[in-house]
Amino acid sequence: MNVDRIDVGGIEMSRIVYGMWRLGDADDTSPAHVQAKVEACLEQGITTMDQADIYGAYAAEEILGDALKAAPGLRDRIEIVTKCDIVAPIGRHSEARVKYYDTSAAHISTSVDMSLKLMNIDTIDLLLIHRPDPLMDHEETGQCLDGLVAAGKVRAVGVSNFRPWDWDLLQSAMSTQLATNQIEASVLHHVPFTNGDVAFHQKNGQPIMAWSPLAGGALFGGEGAAVRAVLERMGAEQGVGLDAVAVAWLLKHPARILPVMGTNNLKRISALGDAAKVELSRVDWFEIYTAALGHEVA
Repeated sequence: MNVDRIDVGGIEMSRIVYGMWRLGDADDTSPAHVQAKVEACLEQGITTMDQADIYGAYAAEEILGDALKAAPGLRDRIEIVTKCDIVAPIGRHSEARVKYYDTSAAHISTSVDMSLKLMNIDTIDLLLIHRPDPLMDHEETGQCLDGLVAAGKVRAVGVSNFRPWDWDLLQSAMSTQLATNQIEASVLHHVPFTNGDVAFHQKNGQPIMAWSPLAGGALFGGEGAAVRAVLERMGAEQGVGLDAVAVAWLLKHPARILPVMGTNNLKRISALGDAAKVELSRVDWFEIYTAALGHEVA
């Protein structure tokens, strides 16, 4: 079964996204091996690749770029998401005195040009502001993002880790509609479903991208023992792993969530689409939720 597709700010993306934040951690970062990972995704209908300038100590975009350069036809088969505004004292920013956020027009423009160069591409499909910047001049940032779209350097823009008020502030200074917000959401990190974050975007019809949909691996450790038992039982009933059920739990929600899955293991990459095979009833969803809460709903 191929993964469904969804419109995100005018960009057709796969409902499951392959996250490349660990791309530089792999034993093999050769173009051929990266291409094999992308091809494994494509075989399941996973066409959207999630990057950020800071991933891999500012090296992951170039690793992808080398693969795209070695296999030029690959670019036309995928959508590329990347992010900017985090400046950390590593890699090309190793001289920074402290980790900080920079949403100035100069920094965003420079970051975008660098991302285009490193990934060997002409256009970024979706650019996200990676973290809310408490020093953001929303007029300057908004105009910069509008300008990048107008110049054709990016097709759509969005944000990551923004709260509703951060979103509204930036959107108020833009003519381009923000496309999505990439937030942390999982069976174990379910607070966005009750704190207003999911409701805000659901009300406005904006699909949500979810990072760490497996709770950073906590579902496989002691922390998630109760919910893991439920996920394992449901997975066994449907012939998939517990991770597929955890992702299906997110896919079930009407807010149209796009889980961002990150792994370097080719076997696991080849099974990412299993989540699309899982059928969960409302009762199933709440049984998982109840196990995650540790008590029945009120």
